[in-house]
Amino acid sequence: MNKRDTFSGKLGFVLSAAGASFGLGNIWRFPYLAARYGGGIFLLVYILLALTFGYTMVIAETAIGRATQKSPVGAFRALSSSAAMHAGGWINAIIPILIVPYYSVIGGWVCKYLFDYLHLGMQDIARDDVFTGFITNGAASAIWFCVFASLVLLVIFMGVENGIEKVSRFMMPVLVVLATVIAVYSVTRPGALEGVKYFLIPNFRNFSWMTVVAAMGQMFYSLSIAMGILITFGSYMKKDVSIERSTLQVEFFDTGIAILSGLMIIPAVFAFSGGDPAALNAGPSLMFITMPKIFAGMGAGRLIAILFFVLVLFAALTSAIALTESAVSTFTDEFGWSRKKGTLFMDVIMVGLGMLSCLGYGPLDFVAILGMPFLDFFDFLTNSVMMPIAAFAICVFVTRYMGIGAVSQEVRINDHPFRMEAVFNFMIRFVCPLFVLVILLSSVASAFGWIKI
Repeated sequence: MNKRDTFSGKLGFVLSAAGASFGLGNIWRFPYLAARYGGGIFLLVYILLALTFGYTMVIAETAIGRATQKSPVGAFRALSSSAAMHAGGWINAIIPILIVPYYSVIGGWVCKYLFDYLHLGMQDIARDDVFTGFITNGAASAIWFCVFASLVLLVIFMGVENGIEKVSRFMMPVLVVLATVIAVYSVTRPGALEGVKYFLIPNFRNFSWMTVVAAMGQMFYSLSIAMGILITFGSYMKKDVSIERSTLQVEFFDTGIAILSGLMIIPAVFAFSGGDPAALNAGPSLMFITMPKIFAGMGAGRLIAILFFVLVLFAALTSAIALTESAVSTFTDEFGWSRKKGTLFMDVIMVGLGMLSCLGYGPLDFVAILGMPFLDFFDFLTNSVMMPIAAFAICVFVTRYMGIGAVSQEVRINDHPFRMEAVFNFMIRFVCPLFVLVILLSSVASAFGWIKI
């Protein structure tokens, strides 16, 4: 049996888990949702959920991993004989396997734009047809996908402490510095102050139930909930590290970075659009079409653009590394493979599924699943369907099989405090299962056009 790797200590876990949280979803998805669902009121709801729903799920997953010293499949099998729970473990394990390939395609887009800003004219990059022309060119998209995937797999080959932890220790401070510099520059642009007010000051007239639903959905992206990552990283956590304290520090990092992401993008778009929140479109159009136009109109626009895409690249890498590590951990645990063999197998999966996503907007654009190209379908399947189911399985697993008392015992090892135990107990029993079912039903209903989110 392979000896299990570990993080060197608390800082290694916190930075690695925070790196998993700070990804593409935080940079473009959080600001877009905040703009759509009320600005400051969305931020307030998000913070409240982070301290309750998010806190509970991070504690639960980390405790499961550390108590069992296994990745999701083995962890669920170790503490339950239920076939349904075993399926829940596999769903948690399969999610990162499906996410990494299409996530790496988007990471390749980031690499391409960073390269362009190093040598092309600003107006050339800001043209409306540049992004569409790139993603419909299957060969170009595939090349940059391979560049990004190679960077991710290189770190995985290096291991937990020598690879993931060392990269996180370097990248996370750089990410914070870059985000702070860009946010300060953004909020000082003419006309940006209105965007700052909209984002930071709650206006209860903008509140709706969909504000809560959208904020709950963002929790999954922001805290890497139900992706197998936290169970896997928990299995690498040493017993002398406080789970609760580490969880709160991860949440502090995540919320701080989310706020910085909002301050980077929302004020700049407000200034560019004359104060129209609708200009914050979802998905690729914000990062690869709207932002280049803003950079082209800025003083020192090239420098800011380069810093921005370096930031986005680092964020994409830290998340992709965490997702890939979770997948490789499953292969090594379940099949007894070496890290090298597990990484090579994940490489094959990344290339196979990633190429489908690369070509889905170009040569394979005639293929659609539920009316969606490959990348959009994989995103819908994992984020809107599988992740809520996986989170529900975790809630059931903790309450009915592992036992809430066992989680408390794991958190309290070495006399560590569990100050918010009452909040955890109430949330994991009653609120979290309800939340994830609401997310599942609303996401599926939205995808089929039954409701608008």
